[in-house]
Amino acid sequence: MFGRERIEYKTPEQVQVMRQAGLVVARALATVRASVRPGMTTGDLDELAAAVIADAGATPSFLGYEGYPASLCVSVNDEVVHGIPGRRELRAGDVVSVDCGAIVDGWHGDSAMSLVLGDADPADAALVEATRRAMWDGIAALATGERLGDVGVAIEDSVRASGERDGVAYGIVEEYVGHGIGSAMHQPPDVLNYRARERGPRLRPGMCLAIEPMVTRGERFTQVCEDDWTVVTDDGSRAAHWEHSVAVLEDGIWVLTAEDGGAEELAARGVRVASLAA
Repeated sequence: MFGRERIEYKTPEQVQVMRQAGLVVARALATVRASVRPGMTTGDLDELAAAVIADAGATPSFLGYEGYPASLCVSVNDEVVHGIPGRRELRAGDVVSVDCGAIVDGWHGDSAMSLVLGDADPADAALVEATRRAMWDGIAALATGERLGDVGVAIEDSVRASGERDGVAYGIVEEYVGHGIGSAMHQPPDVLNYRARERGPRLRPGMCLAIEPMVTRGERFTQVCEDDWTVVTDDGSRAAHWEHSVAVLEDGIWVLTAEDGGAEELAARGVRVASLAA
C-alpha cells in the first residue's frame, strides 16, 4: 500500500506548475460555489467548471479518465463520491459535494468541497463542517508529523472530536482514500483517513498528496451504483467530501488548490505555509 520506491518526488519547478493547475481547480470550484442554487442541475455545474478550465487553457483531469464522461464529480445527499453530472435537479437542503481536477502542462490539481444548498438542516451543516475541519487537521499533520500515517490519525481524531461535540457517531469511509498526485491524477502512496498499524513512508520534500476525507452521518459502509461510478452510503445516510492537493517542501507545506496556499486555516493550527510563490 505504501510502496515508497514508487512515490514520485517533484522538483520545485514541477510543484510550481502543479500550483497553476491547483489555481485553475480553485477558481472552477469558486465559480460553482458562487453560482449553485436550487433548480440548477448537476450538469449545469459541470458546464460552469468546464468553461473555467477551458478558459484557463487547462484540461479536465476527470473527463475521459477510465471512461468517465464529465469534468466534475457531483455527489448529492447519500452519494459519497463519483456522482456523474446530468439532469438531476438540485433542491434546497441538498448536501452537494463537488470534486474537480485540472491538468496544466501534464501536471494535475485535484480538490473537492461540500455545501448545503439553501436552508440547511443543522445536522447536515455540522457534517459538512466536521469533514472540512478534518481535512485541514490532516493537512496540518503533513507539516507537524513524521510519517504519512500521522495524517490518518489526525483526520480520525478530528472526526471523532466533532462527533462528540455534535452528538453524532460519524462514519469515516475507508474504501476511498487520499492519494499521491503529480504527473498522474492518482499515484502512490495511498493517504488513509483513519488509523492503521502501518505508519507509512516518512514525509519528505517533493511529496505531493491529495488529502480527502469522506464522512457520513451514519455507518461508513458504501456501495457502487449500476452506473459503475457513483458511490452511495449503504444505510442512506448523507455524506460530505473535502479535498485539497498539498506539496511538502523543504521549508514546510503549501496547499496547491487553495487560493492563499492554506495560510489562514493552517495559521489557526499553528502552521506556517512554505515560501512557494503564488
